[in-house]
Order: sequence, then C-alpha cells, then structure tokens
Amino acid sequence: MALLAGKTALITGGSRGIGRGIVERFLEEGADVAFTYVSSPEKANALAAELATKSGRKVIAIQSDAGNFEQAQKAVDEVVNAWGRLDVLVNNAGITKDQLLMRMSEADWDAVINTNLKSVFNMTKAVMRVMLKQRSGSIVNMSSVVGVKGNAGQSNYAASKAGIIGFTKSVALELGSRNIRSNAIAPGFIETEMTGALDQKVVEQWREGIPLKRGGSPTDVANACVFLGSDLSSYITGQTLNVCGGMLT
Repeated sequence: MALLAGKTALITGGSRGIGRGIVERFLEEGADVAFTYVSSPEKANALAAELATKSGRKVIAIQSDAGNFEQAQKAVDEVVNAWGRLDVLVNNAGITKDQLLMRMSEADWDAVINTNLKSVFNMTKAVMRVMLKQRSGSIVNMSSVVGVKGNAGQSNYAASKAGIIGFTKSVALELGSRNIRSNAIAPGFIETEMTGALDQKVVEQWREGIPLKRGGSPTDVANACVFLGSDLSSYITGQTLNVCGGMLT
C-alpha cells in the first residue's frame, strides 16, 4: 500500500534539487502534490505535466514566494480550493548567501532569514486554519546540520536553520492537541546539481569526513519526508531527524 495514499501535500521550492526529489517520492507514494516555484513558469508547468503523466497523480505548480506573507496564503488557498484539504506541508524553500560575518552585508542577512525562516512562519500560519478544521496534519520543516552545529562563513544560514528547529518545537507544543504534528529534517552534505559545480577534490574531502563515506541524495531526504508525512510517524512530533550519513555523530 502506498504510504501517502489519499493525502494531499504542498512542497515549497519543489521544482529542483531536494524539493523536486520530495515531490517525486510523494507522488510515488500516492499523494496528490502541489509545489511552489519562484521563476520560470514554463519550466515549472512542464515539470508538473510530466510528473502527473508519469505518476498518474494530480500535480499543481504554483508560482509563489514563500517569504511573502500574502503569497504564502494564496498558495495554500489554491491547494485547498482545488482539493478541499491539505494533509502535509513541507517547508523546503531555501537559499544561501555565504560570507564571513565581517564581510556579510545586511541585505545578504535579511535575504537568507526571509527566505529560509520567515517563509516557514508564513506557510505554517497559512495552513493552520485548514489543519485545525481537519484536526489533522503534518508539517515538515527543512533545517540543516549547519543549524545544529554552525559553520564558518554561514552565520546567516545557520541562524535561519537553527531558528527553524526552535520554531518546529514550539509549533509541536501548540498544535499537538489538535493532532497536528511538526517535525524538522536536518540534511547533511546532499549531492545535487549545485554541488556538481564544486571541485571534485572538495567533494571527496566532504565524503571522507562522513561515516558512511558518501554524500546523500535528494531521495535520502525525500524518504525521511515521506516517513514524517505518513501515518508511520503518527506518534512523532517536535523532533529533528538528522539525515547526514552520521556527520553529526
């Protein structure tokens, strides 16, 4: 039986990388999926059509900036108007603007905090009403190992991802009595098209520092999202699942 059969899901930043991997796995497990993207409507709509044909499920591409409060609400409204409910929210949208703190601009700080952290607030606020009415729902927030341990040159990113963990726990405490769960995932070194541009020697150094001796894949993260979005995790809330190959061990 498909683990997400009968469920609807909304995934932010779902057109590429880890987000696309989550969309594809949710469809494989029987969910109807909406995903947001910021630019390139033609590419996003073509991807939605391709995935719908491949999976036989319903797929909606929504142009929306999760860092914008009004756009976040409109995205949720579009899903609920189409399907009548929303069972799983995956807050995946995120950016990096790495720089040593001494050289980091206020603009780079604000951009990362807005896209990575404020977006989680915006989307969670937007889905609360429908999930409270349903008396059910699962919210999965994408943090990072950097939010747990920090990283030089990523103070803005680390702060945003650490903030997500605190936010996740608070939401779990507030909404648990209504059967709404809130959990976070902290990926480690995940190999996507972005890491493909790195020097191979750098990539090998990263791999050697990981107990499993390899980088993760978008599917590794997506599988964790499937678990937290499904009824298999019905007694799990307020937790952070490290998907890092043992990096934080």
